[in-house]
Amino acid sequence: MTTAPSADDLSQPFGSYCDILARWAETQPDRTALADDGGTLSWGELVDRIDRIAARMRESGLERGQAVTILGNSSIPYALVFLAAVRAGGVAAPLTTSASAQQLEAMAQDSGARHIFIDRAKLAELGDNCFAGLARIVLDEELEGWMAASGTRPDVAPPEPGEPFNIIYSSGTTGTPKGIVHSHRMRWRQFASTASSWLEKGLEVRAFASTPLYSNTTMVAFLAPLLAGGYARIIGKFDARVWLEHAQADRTTITMLVPVQYQRLLDQPGFDGFDLSALQLKYCTSAPFSAELKRAVLDRMPGALIEIYSMTEGGVVCLLQADKFPDKLHTVGRPGPGSELKVLDDADCEVPPGKSGHLVGRSQTMMSGYRNRPEETRETAWIDPASGDVWQRLGDIGRIDGDGFVELVGRAKDMIISGGFNIYPIDLEAALLAEPDVREAAVIGVPSRRWGETPVGFVTLAEDARAPDAILAKVNAALGKTQRIAQLHAIVDMPRSHIGKLLKTELRAEAERLGLPD
Repeated sequence: MTTAPSADDLSQPFGSYCDILARWAETQPDRTALADDGGTLSWGELVDRIDRIAARMRESGLERGQAVTILGNSSIPYALVFLAAVRAGGVAAPLTTSASAQQLEAMAQDSGARHIFIDRAKLAELGDNCFAGLARIVLDEELEGWMAASGTRPDVAPPEPGEPFNIIYSSGTTGTPKGIVHSHRMRWRQFASTASSWLEKGLEVRAFASTPLYSNTTMVAFLAPLLAGGYARIIGKFDARVWLEHAQADRTTITMLVPVQYQRLLDQPGFDGFDLSALQLKYCTSAPFSAELKRAVLDRMPGALIEIYSMTEGGVVCLLQADKFPDKLHTVGRPGPGSELKVLDDADCEVPPGKSGHLVGRSQTMMSGYRNRPEETRETAWIDPASGDVWQRLGDIGRIDGDGFVELVGRAKDMIISGGFNIYPIDLEAALLAEPDVREAAVIGVPSRRWGETPVGFVTLAEDARAPDAILAKVNAALGKTQRIAQLHAIVDMPRSHIGKLLKTELRAEAERLGLPD
């Protein structure tokens, strides 16, 4: 007789993700597993459809280790194809919907896929001639008829730990995004331990994944809840009021949101009238999360608030349980179990606590590498000269305080070198945000004949705000001479990706359009 997976099962060094799903389906076939904007699937229906899609993938030529590309808004059909690709011995390769047509074609080619599963809206946008040479299945129209007959099971050997599980394409705004490869071992280590901890606590797992399924951010609220035998809701597009309605009706206990989503929820008229009392775990990652916003979330939303600092590439996982460390909200927490972090100077030598430098990390959840880019994979690694261990360069400037908490100073690529001095945009942004007229602030470096680079700021303003020049004059009076902002522009909205990341490349283009300082 099949027994339901236990916390001990998920605490094993390695296991098969899809085998765990099959056990849940056998022991609770009628419980709801997935929900989207259009309906729900029970556990029995979920695993039956995964198997049928996987079997048809194999019949249509999918080879072991070959990618399956997926493109469109998050939905139950999208989730089924993602899981079926893994079940079939293939590799789930969701594509970024915000990428250009040229980038999408390049990603599909880079992945080595034989199939592209695409929703009707995206196909209409790209045109019928897109993805020539790939078997194309329309997710929301053809999937049901395309899959194998009911009861069909794929004949696939269990996965090996080092085999690829998925490829997540980075959200680059120029060039072809890099394909970040995660192994079965990495995904098991990442999510089985999380699911195990929920089962040990007796938590009723009712998750809400409100960021796109092509994003690594979403997997915390999609892959982990299913391993725990829980329920996951996915939505095609985030809307604050719709989110609140679903969370109230579902009695959501676990969610993953990015900072801009938390802000939009708190700003939603009638927010305090929704019953969110079931919430027990709120996660946040993907973008800078200000101390002020963390405090507001703690004050107005129930349950624990856990910030996760990491990269899709892996390298380190820092955790801040904000409700337990209210005096550390300006940090991203401390390295979690199995993670290590170092701070290096420009010569790659370790620096003492309190001093800023380049962050490098290593953990049990590191990428296998960038697909088809061995040189770039090597460039992002730091080799410890003493031990030969491989660490991941995180691309951030930060420091570690005396209690081991990590404070981010800024992205290394965003650091401004003006007249030979290093300027960190985060310091200038904090000065702008201290002004009551400023709602959001971003600072970039632009070319300057006089200084090499110079800071330019962008802000969104409150109603009846002072003019940008007046705000700039006050802020610059309080900054050091080498930090002063050359220009300040007011804009209606900050440009952001689908998962809330600020797009500074677009701000640089806007600064050039508006006219650069001398």
